[in-house]
Amino acid sequence: MILVTGGTGLVGAHLLYRLVEDNKQVKAIYRSESSLKNVRQVFSTYTDDSDLLLNKIIWIEADLLDIPSLTTAFSGVTMVYHCAAFVSFDPRKYYQLRRINIEGTANVVNICLEQQINKLCYVSSISTLGITTNGEPITENSFWNPEEDNSFYGITKYGAEMEVWRGSQEGLSVVIVNPGVILGPGIWDNGTGSLFKKARKGIPFYSKGTIALINVKDVVTIMIRLMQSSIQNDRFILVAENWSYKRFLKSLSASVNQKPPERTASALLLNLAWKLDWLIHILTKKPRTLTKQIVKALQKEKLYSSAKIERALDYSFEPIDQTISTIGHHYLRQDQ
Repeated sequence: MILVTGGTGLVGAHLLYRLVEDNKQVKAIYRSESSLKNVRQVFSTYTDDSDLLLNKIIWIEADLLDIPSLTTAFSGVTMVYHCAAFVSFDPRKYYQLRRINIEGTANVVNICLEQQINKLCYVSSISTLGITTNGEPITENSFWNPEEDNSFYGITKYGAEMEVWRGSQEGLSVVIVNPGVILGPGIWDNGTGSLFKKARKGIPFYSKGTIALINVKDVVTIMIRLMQSSIQNDRFILVAENWSYKRFLKSLSASVNQKPPERTASALLLNLAWKLDWLIHILTKKPRTLTKQIVKALQKEKLYSSAKIERALDYSFEPIDQTISTIGHHYLRQDQ
């Protein structure tokens, strides 16, 4: 029996689809009935029999911070995909990020050890990696630098990784994947799916930085293959291609039949934008969409190498042009 945490998120929902399509016995954790609509939307992207496949999943209402309910979910489980995480770049959410991402992962690891789980796959992020000083691509050996101006999200994902490595030292077989920005269809109101909605309305500016991209189907395929392999106690960067934001936003716009952005957002404009966003948040309590750290990230040029996973699994990624075009097609079809 396989357990998936975070099954209602982008990676988790696509992973569940692949597992049930392959007739695997699967349990999935959810926190509320309303979140299950995300899974149905993802499944409906690929099949007309979404309810049939959904009914093959054993759904367990549980919380990463509620140990009794989490322990119940682990009953009869032999393999665990830990996809659940809280994603926010709002400094005010730091303690919530710590509780869910670090404490929640510690709980998962501890129960894996208690239940003698065969293997754990943890979905981390490239935000836990250090940067190179010579312009060379970032690899799995680019170690975290606590002195850097790291995002609060990155700090808590790094803390979660430390819990997973602790588990490996205590006898748990683990693999960690560090994906870049994950693109996939089905969930349009948040995450990267919302970028297609924004592109459909028109994006006027692009920034000067770079973005590391990967198709969610590649992430899921690699996770499954790693779990089926003899590879253990190792981690892998998952980035198909490194693009400029200009190229990314132009391709995104084209995929939803919209005019591409033609103007560069200067550093001055971006700094004014995050300060205005902060002011709007203070006055209206609306969630932050831009922070100082996000603005810095939008202007940085970073390159990531996936050579390690390509060698380990003899793997080839789907071209990102094709990925964006396909997702844009799915978005336009559901938007009609």
